[in-house]
Amino acid sequence: MAAIRLLFLLILCLPATLAEAASILSPSDADRHPLLQQGRPLIAARGGAKTTGPSLFAGRKGGSLFEPVRRQASLPLARSALPLGPLSSRAAMLRKIIARAEAGSAGYDAVQHGATRRPTQRPTDMTIAEIYHWIDRTPGQPHAIGRYQFIPSTLRMLVTRLGLPTATRFTAKVQDQLADLLLLDAGFDAFERGEIGRTTFMNNLAKIWAGLPTSSGRSHYHGYAGNKATMTWTRFEQEMALIFPG
Repeated sequence: MAAIRLLFLLILCLPATLAEAASILSPSDADRHPLLQQGRPLIAARGGAKTTGPSLFAGRKGGSLFEPVRRQASLPLARSALPLGPLSSRAAMLRKIIARAEAGSAGYDAVQHGATRRPTQRPTDMTIAEIYHWIDRTPGQPHAIGRYQFIPSTLRMLVTRLGLPTATRFTAKVQDQLADLLLLDAGFDAFERGEIGRTTFMNNLAKIWAGLPTSSGRSHYHGYAGNKATMTWTRFEQEMALIFPG
């Protein structure tokens, strides 16, 4: 009789025992798949939750860390980074050297001599939009304009970087502001801090303005579209030494 009772108890407990065994040997769906296959990525996907701090990539806030950087061309980057212009007499003196090499006596109203169809107004009386219109209406000729002889692609790039409306007049002050951006591109601030030498800075300037000589004595663009240096390297060095002694 005792044996029959024991057998009966075993039969009653068998389903629970089998179920427990099944739960141990057969993990749930959530545990069966690796973490990245469960829809819980380690890094937020594009369009997912936004981060609250800056991205690892400059110029971005929020979004995925791997989302491509989209440069905001309308952002006036230069205005906060440009204490040159009237605040720096040395920048002004340097611009005079460049102007003599590029524009001569025509100064802020200079137009490249090879332009056979010239603007109907003086450049300083024109808006940026009017200059663009002149460029578009007169293809097949040089369009360097102003005291610093901005070519079309450079002019558009600088106007965008400064965030200038195209209704802005191409005044002497505006031309100086655009030129100051190019001075920064050449390493003006790095040179002032002593991070690059004078010769390096001068060669950088010559890579921007074809009328300036490189340390070879020739324009960086010598022979290209008729370009040549309009001063000697010795003269360039002498004038730079007066502005930046030491």
